[in-house]
Amino acid sequence: HLSGDEAMISAFQNGHDVHAATAATVYGKPMEEVTRDERTKAKRANFGLIYGISAWGLSQSLLIDRKEARRLMDGFFETFPKVQQYMEESKAMAAEKGYASTLLHRRRYLADINSGNATVRGFAERNAINAPIQGTAADIMKLAMVGVARRFKAEGIRSRITMQVHDEIVVDLLRSEREQVERIVQAEMEGAAKLSIPLTAECGVGENWLAAH
Repeated sequence: HLSGDEAMISAFQNGHDVHAATAATVYGKPMEEVTRDERTKAKRANFGLIYGISAWGLSQSLLIDRKEARRLMDGFFETFPKVQQYMEESKAMAAEKGYASTLLHRRRYLADINSGNATVRGFAERNAINAPIQGTAADIMKLAMVGVARRFKAEGIRSRITMQVHDEIVVDLLRSEREQVERIVQAEMEGAAKLSIPLTAECGVGENWLAAH
C-alpha cells in the first residue's frame, strides 16, 4: 500500500505468496515449483531489505555466497520495482522534514537523518524506511483492539482481550462465546483500515496460546 507497487498489490489481492514470487524471479522457475528452501531465502531477503541489510549481511545470515545473496536482493526489486522507489523517496522525505510518519500521521523524529557521519545517517535512513511500515502496522493493531473491546462491551461478551503479540490479539475465551468472539475479532481486525490490499485475519482456539496456533 505504501509503495503503490502494482505487482505487489496484485499479489496480495489475488492471494499470491510474495516471497514465492520473488524466489520464482530469482531462480527462473514457475511459482508452483519454488521449493521451501528457496522461498525461505527469498523471505529473509525481502524482510532484510526493509531493515537495510547488505548482500554481505544476507549471505552471512543465510550461509550462502554473496553472489546468491545479491541475486535475491536484485530479484525482489525486479519483481516489485516500486518498492525501491518508495525506499528512496522515504529517505529523501525524512531528510527534508526531519521525521517519518505513519499513515495515521504519527511521527518518528530522526535527528541524525542529515548527519555527516555515513554510519549514523544510514541508521536514520533505515528507520525512515521502516518506521512508516511498522508504525502503520502498530496503528492498525491498536484500532483493531479498540474495535474488538467496544464490540465486546456492546454485545455483552464476557471474554476479554489479554494481550497483543505482534499482529495477533490474544483473548481469554469463554467456550460458550467462541462463535461470537471469532466473528467479532475477525471482522474488527479485517476492517481496522482501508488499504489498497485486503487485510485478512484467521482465528485459532486452544487451551493456551501455543495450542491455538
